[in-house]
Parts: sequence; C-alpha cells; structure tokens
Amino acid sequence: MNKAFSHVGIFFLYCLSLLPMSVLYIIAKVVYLVLYHITGYRKEVVRTNLRNAFPEKTAHERLMIEKNYFKYLSNVILEIVKMTSISKKELQQRFVFKNMHLINDHLKQGTSILVCSAHYGNWEWGTLAMGPNIDVPIYPIYKPLSNKVFDNWFFKMRTRFGNRMTSMKQTYRALTDTKNRPTVFCFGNDQAPPRDESHYWINFLNQQTSVPMGIEKIALKTNRPVFYIKVTVLKRGYYQADCVPLVADPSATTGHEITDLHARFLEKLIQAEPTYWLWSHKRWKHQPAN
Repeated sequence: MNKAFSHVGIFFLYCLSLLPMSVLYIIAKVVYLVLYHITGYRKEVVRTNLRNAFPEKTAHERLMIEKNYFKYLSNVILEIVKMTSISKKELQQRFVFKNMHLINDHLKQGTSILVCSAHYGNWEWGTLAMGPNIDVPIYPIYKPLSNKVFDNWFFKMRTRFGNRMTSMKQTYRALTDTKNRPTVFCFGNDQAPPRDESHYWINFLNQQTSVPMGIEKIALKTNRPVFYIKVTVLKRGYYQADCVPLVADPSATTGHEITDLHARFLEKLIQAEPTYWLWSHKRWKHQPAN
C-alpha cells in the first residue's frame, strides 16, 4: 500500500513540475503557510539552531532569519520538484557556474578533482547543473533514502544530465574503478557523521560540531586538488556558483587542515547570509563525549 501511495505521489509531483516556475512560486507561498504557520515543521529545531549559532543577535533578528529561511525552503522544495522536467537550457540559465575553467584546466591535463559544497542555496540544482558544464564523469556522493520508490525517483532526477550518483558506502569502490581516468567526485561538507564516525570536532557556529573527514582522507590518499563550490543566491530562482580553489596540493597540508579549511569556508558563508542554509537539519544531534 505504501509503495502504491509513493507512486501516486511521484505522478502528482511530475504533473506539478510541468507548471512554469512563476506558478510554482505561487504554490510555494502556500507551502510556506503550511510549513511555518500550520504544521510548524521543525520550527523548534530551526529556532534552537539559530539561537545557538547566533547568540549575539537579538530575538527579533533571529526571528526574521527563521521566517526568511522557511520562505526560502518553500521555494527550494518547488524548485526541486521542477527538476523532474526542467530543460537543460533553463537550468543553465538559472544556475550559472563561475570559474569553471579552473576545474576543467585540471581535467584536461588528466588530473581528477574533488569538490565540496553544502546544503546551501539550492544544492540539488547545483549538483544537477554541474553535468552540462564538465566533460568527464561526475560522481556526487549521496545518502540513499529509506523509501526505495522516492529514492529511485530522486536518483533519476539527479542523473538526468549525466551525473553518476554514488552512495556513501560505494565511494571507495567508485574511486578505485575510475582511478585511471579523470573524474570529479562531489562531497557535501555539512552532513552530521554517525556517532561512531564522529572523530573530529571543531567549534562551528558557536557549537561543538563533528565534521566529516571523508573529503580530507580521499584528498590525502589520491592527492587530488580540492575545490569549494560557493553558491550565491542572486534572486528567486537564480543562482551563481563560484568554483573556488581550496587546496592545490593535499600532500603539502598538515593534519585536519583540509577539513578546517572547508568547514571555515562554509561557516563564513552562513554567517554572511544565514537564510540559505538548511537550518531544519538536526546538525547537532550528536555531542562529544565528556
């Protein structure tokens, strides 16, 4: 029964995706009303995260960020729905990459690249839009959904323009299988590692935070240059992603240097424009043992 409901839901979302963005943004206003004012979806999670991250701000300032966040989240939800049918041309108009030549120059020389980014801006559009901009295989690392029907739907959406989605558990196998040709592996740098994998903690947004070490481990093992994809929200439905060189030679770094660099990069981005980060994620559900 649940599987049948999932298929019906996906069919409804596909039909919804055929609407123009202008109509979807009107629907997003209704989604905001439901999420924020009616159901209060994870409102306390967002409120707690903001209070801990920005103790220096007034309650009113944090409330404004909270409301703006839920408005933006509602837009992103409808933008993600649009991924099912959005054309490559429209996506490239709405999500533009800056300095992509810096990555492509390495790839032309046969050097593979690691890129990292976060749940900031429309991360799903960003992943999808990379495909048409790079001529080598792209492997975004992702965590499969528990609902197999929706996981398959997301997988098909994310791979429409050439991406080769790879689950976290298959990362090293994919690296091994592609070691003799240039590739781009993409990592999220703001996921909360499982408790048994929380080995490195930093003060991030005024809180003790476990940071994933996967990017650094692979960078040190393969000596692949690391780039950060810095996303800027230009206006509703339009984004720019700057390909920022983070580490050119991982072998020359010290312990935890790469992890610290990408974490601090994200922290500054959030502090400058907090509205666009995924505050409803339970990022701090684990704390270090005393």
